[in-house]
Amino acid sequence: MIAVMTTLSPSASVSTATDPLQLIDVDHVRFYVGNAKQSAFFYASAFGFQVEQIADLTTGSRDRAMYLLTQGNIRIVLESSLTKDGIAAREATQFGDGVKDIALTVFDAEKAWKQAVKNGGESAYEPKTWSDEHGSVTFAGIKTYGRAVHTFVSRTGAYGLPTVKNGGTFMPGFRKVENFALNAYNKANPCGLKYVDHAVGNVEEGKMNHWVKWYEEVLGFAMFKHFDDKDIGTEYSALMSKVMASGNHLIKMPINEPAEGKKKSQIQEYLDWHDNTPGVQHLALRTDDELHSITELRRRGVDFLTIPDAYYETVWNRVDKMLTEHGHQVVKEDHKAVKDLGILVDADDEGYLLQLFTKPLQDRPTLFFEIICRRGSQSFGKGNFKALFESLEIEQGRRGNL
Repeated sequence: MIAVMTTLSPSASVSTATDPLQLIDVDHVRFYVGNAKQSAFFYASAFGFQVEQIADLTTGSRDRAMYLLTQGNIRIVLESSLTKDGIAAREATQFGDGVKDIALTVFDAEKAWKQAVKNGGESAYEPKTWSDEHGSVTFAGIKTYGRAVHTFVSRTGAYGLPTVKNGGTFMPGFRKVENFALNAYNKANPCGLKYVDHAVGNVEEGKMNHWVKWYEEVLGFAMFKHFDDKDIGTEYSALMSKVMASGNHLIKMPINEPAEGKKKSQIQEYLDWHDNTPGVQHLALRTDDELHSITELRRRGVDFLTIPDAYYETVWNRVDKMLTEHGHQVVKEDHKAVKDLGILVDADDEGYLLQLFTKPLQDRPTLFFEIICRRGSQSFGKGNFKALFESLEIEQGRRGNL
């Protein structure tokens, strides 16, 4: 639960930057998967993504296949190896399908990478540029917690981010996907997902403050929110969480660690099934209409956590009281529809939010999605933590992992 990687339009940024680590946007999120072609079909069918572009044997890529999926301002790159020794093949075997890289658009990837390394970061890989007569794309990577990487991305010419957002080629070596039937279906039946709102990192017990310091010193972030085991816990399990934000609050990153409890927390379960290696636990995807998005996703067969009926016996008084105390209008969404769809609701002094969490997206209980709609609130559903954890514990118990 945490985090927030709120992504705004790069058009709002200035055209030049003196700070090499000024972040413009979430360029893309890269998944390492066992079979990119089949994964692309799953995310298109279940979540309504456009299978937009591809790099594979047909485009001259001899060692890996990559599919670019898009929806709103969300860009996901699914990568799988074409050889047994490829890094994506090794990591898919070790960790299962999951997020490898949260890539960040900057003005100059090489300068950003050099500054991050100077600040104490460890390089994941040195700057590399792909270019042709249309423009260029430069990647440079830095290691963060566990298997995760942040790639700095800078773009020129026809590969500039505004052009890519409007359907331009992602980078040299990619081609458009033609005649993929689900693309037309998804345009006619949209799921309404707009942005990567946030991403959550799970780390080992006792390591949260280490990575908080890392984001402060290496990327210049500052703490935005802090939740302890009194905020996020039940009778059986708990976690600690701190949210780190970039200087302009454009990017917010969360760090979770398990806390002591009578039984195993969801964070520890993740680590157990992720080869005891920290990584990205979930991505929160923003929608402007929670009821529409959840209705469509449920119709497509997406599995969500089950929220107990008792939750709705108290939620409206709690939320509406908070909103009226701070001069905000009460929740405008139909209360019965919210309950029927199993959506969680929370409020703070800035407004309210609606959210719901999928079950794990693969057989290992690791990566999942959150679907979130913000009506002013910039928090993370603190009032829902208990109900959410109880639902998670039910699922952990079914898996034999509680």
